[in-house]
Amino acid sequence: MTSDVETHYSGTGNLEDQIRKVLASAGKDIEDLTVADLAAVDEFHVRGREATLELAGRMGLSEGAEVIDIGSGLGGPARTLADKYSCRVTGIDLTECFCQAARAMSDWVGLADRTSFRQGDATALPFDDDSFDAAMTIHVAMNIAAKDAVYAEAKRVLKPGSIFAVYDILQGEGGPVRFPVPWAREPSISHLATPFDMRDLLTGAGFEIVDEIDSTDRGLAWFEEVAARMRDATAPQISFRSFLGPDFGEMAINQVKNLSEKRIRTITFVARA
Repeated sequence: MTSDVETHYSGTGNLEDQIRKVLASAGKDIEDLTVADLAAVDEFHVRGREATLELAGRMGLSEGAEVIDIGSGLGGPARTLADKYSCRVTGIDLTECFCQAARAMSDWVGLADRTSFRQGDATALPFDDDSFDAAMTIHVAMNIAAKDAVYAEAKRVLKPGSIFAVYDILQGEGGPVRFPVPWAREPSISHLATPFDMRDLLTGAGFEIVDEIDSTDRGLAWFEEVAARMRDATAPQISFRSFLGPDFGEMAINQVKNLSEKRIRTITFVARA
């Protein structure tokens, strides 16, 4: 199953080179990039950097804090936090090519000293107990059946009293998901929890849920804009198509349908260890 997930996200060719080329084609200077310049490709989740900043604002971060990003992808949220809060973020992701590209992009924007990325499994984190001051996971658990193990591991590596911020796509009441979607081309690697499941999983792992925010309607508006830009584009774009391939357009259309029909919901949980 993990190899199927890796295959879905890995795409073809050298991911770092692909991103470098699409940035150049959009007029970006690799020698003079900012964190915001990368947001269209490395903030791989509904509502992008806007959602990352909202999540970060609920984590109680301070300068020098040690943060873990579980399922860090291309490292966009990690860089956003490191840049805005001067904290240090450790990312772990199942897909090695994502980790390689994340390291390169952190170097491009001068954040290699405040971010690090390593390949690993969210259900068996390679860190000691009580290692981190905060944790986050963004659009990751949809591919993981053993969510109880993920949240138990997050609790283990967090210092007591620390915040775990979870922003995920959950199963809605409107029926089965329409595929393909950005996290899965077919159902075998999609494992959505319901909001009820999430409350049970987080409290079962020993967390206290301090807030729950449903952003489904805002997510729908955001994805409608993404789909419209893809239809109307006449110039090269920086987008998730860079690594998900030509069927990302169909994925974006399905996300609009899934969100509008309440087949999925985007919900944030803020939990205390």
